[in-house]
Amino acid sequence: MLKFGILKCLVVATIPLVHAVNSQSYTWKNVKIGGGGGFVPGIVFNPTEKGLAYARTDIGGAYKLNADNSWTPLLDFVDNARWNYWGVDAIATDPITTSRLYLATGMYTNSWDPNNGQILISTDYGSTFTPSLLPFKVGGNMPGRGLGERLVVDPNDNAILFFGARSGHGLWKSTNYGVNWSQVTTFPSVGTYIPDATDTTGYNNDIIGISWVTFDKSSGTSGSATPRIFVGVANINSSNIYVSTNGGSSWSAVAGQNTTYLPHKGVISPSEQALYVSYSNGAGPPISYANYQYDGTLGSVARYSIANGTWKDITPVSGSNLYFGFGGVAVDLQKPGTIMVAALNSWWPDGQIFRSTDSGTTWTSLWAWASDYTKYYSYNDSLAPWIGPNYVDMTQGDLQIGWMMESLVIDPFDSNHWLYGTGETIYGGRDLLNWDSKHNVTINSWADGIEETSVQGLIAPPSGPLLLSALGDVEGFAHTSLTTPPTTEYTNPKWSTCADIDYAGLNPADIVRIGTGDSSTGKQVALSYNSGSSWSQHYGAADNVSGGKVAISADGTTILWRTSANGVQVSANQATFTTISSLPSTAVIASDKKTAGIFYGASGSSFYVSTNNGNTFSVNGSLGSSSSPVKIVVHPNVTGDIWVSTDTGLYHSTNSGAAFTAISGISQAWAIALGAPATSGGYPALFAAANISSTVGYFRSDDQGVNWVQINDASHGFGAASANVIAADLRTYGRVYIGTNGRGIFYGDVSGTAPANTATATSSSASSTTTSKTSSSSTTSSSTTSTTTKSTTSVSSTTTKSTTSVSSTTTHSTTTTTSTSTASTATGSAAAGYGQCGGMSQHWYRTYII
Repeated sequence: MLKFGILKCLVVATIPLVHAVNSQSYTWKNVKIGGGGGFVPGIVFNPTEKGLAYARTDIGGAYKLNADNSWTPLLDFVDNARWNYWGVDAIATDPITTSRLYLATGMYTNSWDPNNGQILISTDYGSTFTPSLLPFKVGGNMPGRGLGERLVVDPNDNAILFFGARSGHGLWKSTNYGVNWSQVTTFPSVGTYIPDATDTTGYNNDIIGISWVTFDKSSGTSGSATPRIFVGVANINSSNIYVSTNGGSSWSAVAGQNTTYLPHKGVISPSEQALYVSYSNGAGPPISYANYQYDGTLGSVARYSIANGTWKDITPVSGSNLYFGFGGVAVDLQKPGTIMVAALNSWWPDGQIFRSTDSGTTWTSLWAWASDYTKYYSYNDSLAPWIGPNYVDMTQGDLQIGWMMESLVIDPFDSNHWLYGTGETIYGGRDLLNWDSKHNVTINSWADGIEETSVQGLIAPPSGPLLLSALGDVEGFAHTSLTTPPTTEYTNPKWSTCADIDYAGLNPADIVRIGTGDSSTGKQVALSYNSGSSWSQHYGAADNVSGGKVAISADGTTILWRTSANGVQVSANQATFTTISSLPSTAVIASDKKTAGIFYGASGSSFYVSTNNGNTFSVNGSLGSSSSPVKIVVHPNVTGDIWVSTDTGLYHSTNSGAAFTAISGISQAWAIALGAPATSGGYPALFAAANISSTVGYFRSDDQGVNWVQINDASHGFGAASANVIAADLRTYGRVYIGTNGRGIFYGDVSGTAPANTATATSSSASSTTTSKTSSSSTTSSSTTSTTTKSTTSVSSTTTKSTTSVSSTTTHSTTTTTSTSTASTATGSAAAGYGQCGGMSQHWYRTYII
């Protein structure tokens, strides 16, 4: 057993050499999961250009519909400085100049997002965007994100837009295509509804604000501002729908309205001169992520006759059959009087959608209690088979139809074509009129191209599946193909969210994963001995202990688990987990991949080692001035060859952490990984999400951190660097996997020639606190050495970051064409937030350090 003694030496500040970094061309694609994997709160069709439609997500950006029912992502350029662009709270497509598209973006209105929101303006169908900054925050992943649309273009004068804000900021107007905005001070209500006033995080105790804005085009003439505008506001027990008849100069509450519930959607049927409104008693989706308490347990649907000024309650069900609120509303512009409405959250026996062809006088539904439980659809999820059985599922409670159904639309040019979003995917079909003639339609999972998962962990073992993922909401997969969607999620146990995953270095088929649930979903530790093909619960895990990070010993016998709230625990041979007192409860952990029984930990500036299967840890070295270690990775074939990323840089040790080399030029590093070497038998390629020479990006080094190349480009920013995870392929040189918080998993392969190296390894006197180690073991011995630095390359950089302005390089994800616009913004500081979007039962946090 090793005995460790710590010798404190003089601390000398490290002064990194600042260099620019070469770039190397990479080809980036999504690891195909298919089916979306998260909440789709909004889908809009353009009313004047056939086939033009867009979808917005809460944490994964926006997408454009393709002719083959697939989707193209529009915001893959989003980088670390602009991470909140992926939270899309509203979307508007211009009915006059149809190439114009507007997105209201921003992730949170509380402290988790330090930045104000912006309206992203595109004049080329979303190929490029220019930001127009707002003087307040926007909440794409806040409660009530399914309300809408909050952002609209005047159908008679498309220079005019209205936007309904959150947090008490009211209604805003632009008269120059979204470039500038001013508050409509005459609008009488900013909203009063707050989901949970007792919440202290700012997440559930913020004002939801304006729900939606709807123009009545028929009230005006082309070229002039539309006079009649309806606005829904998130109020209960007070007026919540207002109308202007003079283009927004003055407003009045619509007489006779329902004030019992919140208006979720307001859609006009022009031929009928009718406004259809869906209501719910909550803003949705969940109001509590701790126990997934979903609101929206009651509601109604109403029809307002604009000509007569009268309301009619057209709620499809009543009494004991009404146990949900209502979300999505669609009208068929080709067939006046045809309306559809979705139950916001119907949990039993399935989600529900209603359809009427007589303006809501009578309704039919997707399922009903006839002589028995009967469903009126066929089902196809071949594009995402992991979603569930590829047939009509009659198991009550399986929610095949969906949940969190806030977006529901009918193609304005094709009455057969419909789409709706759920908490997990987009469904749709092209035989909708069969609902009326046969009372049976086809429901297809049509979210191909939408990859919205929040990735918690990735591993790429040297054998078996190419990749195994740990995901929020949809748990994770063993990816045997990068281009074909998986057939099933992890099972036995099956959780909503998988928090982390690891493999045994000597037995790569041995895998451990951990979940974030409670005892209702079984033990939150699971083991596989066949590369994730099948799983079993680890019965040594205590009930209701979950989350955190996990590491498995090289031989697969010992599990080290840093839980979310119960400290660091260890179990050998599936025995009961026991708490380790010698390692801080927040420590970063890892296992040696070559030698069984050795584990590593890092907390603050201290680096810890255990050589007795994780039963005890001792401080073995120092990480300089670091206060927040992020990730430890270990050479797959060499014991004690360790890399650690921290808030102050990247550190390397070849002696189990007794001494570390600080890699020069790196001021901060997050996810790191080791992959296949550039030459057979060489040192593994090193990948890092880092700040190198003042550029935040994704980099590769083939010579242990001496020379670096930047591998991401202006078209692929991957969002918040601190929120992402990385795995590197040990079988294919240069291949790396980047797991994002909202845009799924990307894999990158080398496509361009690597630039020539321009630096060689050098030592400098700059060092941090060093430690000395003595040993009574016959197998390990070392002496204290000082921290050294390695220099990096010095060529031109391709991207820049400023704390006062952002160069907003924007690009369509399927092209290499770029355009640049500049806008002033704040890049922000540390912010913590939920990575949740559409999951059903669990919750997790994601921290951003921007």
